Amino acid sequence: MAKKKTITENNLIDFYMDYVLEHGKSPHSVYKFAKDNNFEEALFYNHFGNFKALEQKIFTAFFHNALNLLATNEDYQSFDARNKLLSFYYTFFEILTANRSYVIHALNSEDKPLNAIKSLSKLKSEFSDYIKSLEIETFNIDQEQIEKIQQRTIVETAWLQLLVTIKFWMDDTSAGFEKTDIFIEKSLKTSFDVINTQPLKSVIDFGKFLFKERMQMN
Repeated sequence: MAKKKTITENNLIDFYMDYVLEHGKSPHSVYKFAKDNNFEEALFYNHFGNFKALEQKIFTAFFHNALNLLATNEDYQSFDARNKLLSFYYTFFEILTANRSYVIHALNSEDKPLNAIKSLSKLKSEFSDYIKSLEIETFNIDQEQIEKIQQRTIVETAWLQLLVTIKFWMDDTSAGFEKTDIFIEKSLKTSFDVINTQPLKSVIDFGKFLFKERMQMN
């Protein structure tokens, strides 16, 4: 049989996930992986430097699939930051669930926990950009350095929350992972309630008013 002349990233992702699910481990070498799937080894390197890079791409592919699905939803475009993030979570975890066996294998490496972290490193970068694009409201203090700290804190907290949710989902044994759905709803609501700036703004505005009035009286 003639070898395949072209190979896409998606082809390689499919081949790799199938191999891992069938054998419970990564392929021994790129050469053997290419031979088993009937393509030249050099074609693999047109897309990835090694299997670790491919593993990272798998999780960003899940991420982009979720965003692409959301982009087709007209209602999503009009949502505020909280509901956009909630929609993303539900969509993203539907995709994870459809690929649960692979995700569990990739992230449940108790003997090599750093491998799981490396597999998600590209996802962290992509997800962080997404959080920034939501423009989650923070308290305006008119201090650039403080505003940068606030934004960085939101991004890092959002990433930590996603990791915690993934771990909860991995351990969830409820039918249809309904407990994960509840966890998502309650945890996101709590997070946005914590950073809700309106009450604090009211207090600060009132304080400014009192200060101004006191100065005028003096």
